[in-house]
Amino acid sequence: MGRYTARRLLETIPLMFIISIFVFMFIHLLPGDPARQLAGLEATYEEVEAIREEFGLNKPLPVQYFDYMKGLFTGDMGRSLKSNIPVSELIWSRFQFTIQLVFAGLIWAPFAGIFIGVFCAIKRGTWVDLGGMLIAICGLSAPGFALGLVGIQFFSVKLGVLPTGELDSWKSFILPSIVMGTGIMATLARYSRSSMLETLREDYVRTARAKGQKESIVMFRHAFKNSLIQVVTILGLQIGGLLSGSVITETIFSIPGMGRLLVDSIAFRDYPAIQGLLMIFALQYVIINLVVDLLYGVINPKIRYD
Repeated sequence: MGRYTARRLLETIPLMFIISIFVFMFIHLLPGDPARQLAGLEATYEEVEAIREEFGLNKPLPVQYFDYMKGLFTGDMGRSLKSNIPVSELIWSRFQFTIQLVFAGLIWAPFAGIFIGVFCAIKRGTWVDLGGMLIAICGLSAPGFALGLVGIQFFSVKLGVLPTGELDSWKSFILPSIVMGTGIMATLARYSRSSMLETLREDYVRTARAKGQKESIVMFRHAFKNSLIQVVTILGLQIGGLLSGSVITETIFSIPGMGRLLVDSIAFRDYPAIQGLLMIFALQYVIINLVVDLLYGVINPKIRYD
């Protein structure tokens, strides 16, 4: 496993290099002039050119990309055009809020989704199955922004029982965690049910039943454990989407996290901040995929990494 892990980490380098090219191209295709926006509408041509010179925006794009990559390898993501502070410091100051939101969603959503899916598979064709899948479909159909706005209107405005905005108490995490976790719960419920039903049709499950083992042992020692491989794959993708998906939640609840920073940076054409955030989002996807691959061997010891 150590050799496999090392090889996958080495493969990350060219992958991130390719991603950096696409990110850089995407950033510079955005309409608008960051130098003009930074200088203001009343600024003269000379003032705008001075800002371009200060931040290197007047250099050819290949030179700008080379300078960015050279700084990236030394841990320097550049300076924000908007606040003129290092991008790494800017992102780190927002990182804690986004991580808190992610954990708030992960506290309940994966467990609830897997429980609903497995229970629906065990009770296939009953009202329990229909009710569980109805919850999953509603969770998948409800847009995050609509769910957040309805929650704010009902629980915060009308009832006044839940706060919105700053994450200063455990109550302030409830609504954002619902918005962050509902999609994960619904997706895992459907995939857990499908994977569990597929596993229950396997020969080793029928053999375990033929040997007279208790139904609880058949379900959880044989069927449930082997059905987790597909579920872990989906869960990894969902966790990766939480960080980038925090844009909606942080905007609705006015939380100063990485998602809110990305929205503000795009509006201001803050190239260094946008590049830094997108690279971090891409890197966390790569890392999570690696962790998911390694978890396969933990769930099923028969899997070997050659």
